Amino acid sequence: MPLPIFSLMLMVFGLTTGEFVIAGILPDVAADLSVSVAATGLLVTAYAVGMIVGGPSITVLTARVARKPLIVALIAVSVIGNLGSAIAPNYPVLLASRFAAGSVVATFFAVAIATAISMSPPDKHASTVAKVALGMNLGIVLGTPIGTVIGHNVGWRATFLTVAAVSVAALLLVLRFVPDQPAATSGPVLSELRVFGDRRVQWALALTALGNLGVITVFTYIAPLLTGVSGFTADAVAVLLLVYGVGAVAGNFLGGWLADKALMPSLIGLLAALAGVLALFWLVGDSKATATIMVFATGVLAFAIIPGMQARVLTTARSAPTLAIAVNASGFQLAAAFAGWLGGRVIDSGLGMRSLYLVGAALTVTGVAVAVHILRRDRAALRYGEGTARDRTVPSRFASRRIRPVRSGRGWRP
Repeated sequence: MPLPIFSLMLMVFGLTTGEFVIAGILPDVAADLSVSVAATGLLVTAYAVGMIVGGPSITVLTARVARKPLIVALIAVSVIGNLGSAIAPNYPVLLASRFAAGSVVATFFAVAIATAISMSPPDKHASTVAKVALGMNLGIVLGTPIGTVIGHNVGWRATFLTVAAVSVAALLLVLRFVPDQPAATSGPVLSELRVFGDRRVQWALALTALGNLGVITVFTYIAPLLTGVSGFTADAVAVLLLVYGVGAVAGNFLGGWLADKALMPSLIGLLAALAGVLALFWLVGDSKATATIMVFATGVLAFAIIPGMQARVLTTARSAPTLAIAVNASGFQLAAAFAGWLGGRVIDSGLGMRSLYLVGAALTVTGVAVAVHILRRDRAALRYGEGTARDRTVPSRFASRRIRPVRSGRGWRP
């Protein structure tokens, strides 16, 4: 992996670890600060809210800042947020520090992807996204359990110090290896918002939200599903999450490779496969052996769809790719928040914990439908572009006539 991309991937690793590791050290934080575990759960919410609010707003406000100085500034804020978490004297300060650390995540991820893409050939964009996104996989597979072990044995404050140290290492690599690049825009900042008026961008964002909602709903409740439905012990869940993470790493590279070959067809196939696996999980999830296989397959497919979805946003939002990716990341967090609420409602409805698999499969099918619609729109636009000027509109006088218009040297005629 080229060192510029590795430095960006390392920072994504640190950000992901900082987001998820709090779940493993919540009891330690609660005991040390003399607050309830339920209250410390809001630390997860604060980080997510920081991402949701900070993503679009910080990206818009920094659109005219050159990329390398912006990356450095974003990393610095993350370091300060994690150091603030490590030395927080009380719960309110820790809550504010988590919000601050989360506020730069979506913007950094967007700028990192845009920067990495600019250093890669056009036919390698999706696989380049996969290399940057590998940091997310490693943050879940390695960073979170390592940070949890550090928190249990050295103290939870040492966990945040470690995350800050990883960010500082990434900062040094960025300063050394990432080349200088111009800002995302040189025009009026608010003009970037016009990109969201493009139907292609709207459908790309909808694909990310709906395509991920089903599997996020299942993953949010994966621990009680594995213990209550599949019969695993609580200790075995950690091992199964590692299996899920290994599948995620494999799926990340698989999805990037497939998206480089055929973006939308591969997304349709992967989403359909994901819906099928979730439905199969419902059918055979009470067997430990088959449940283990399903956990791995779910990890593969859940992360195989991400590079293609990011690449789709990039290709449709060429006038404001950084802002679009940041909003896409914030939208993913909104989907995650909604998934937690939706899963709880399904469980409370009396349908049972196991029904979450079918709900997840059904939601994923809506993602398939969106992907198919996008592909049809693309092919229709391509056919029109081959027959006429791509951005030419057929005069309205032909709208009600069953005569196919053709173009002559003097203009349009029936």
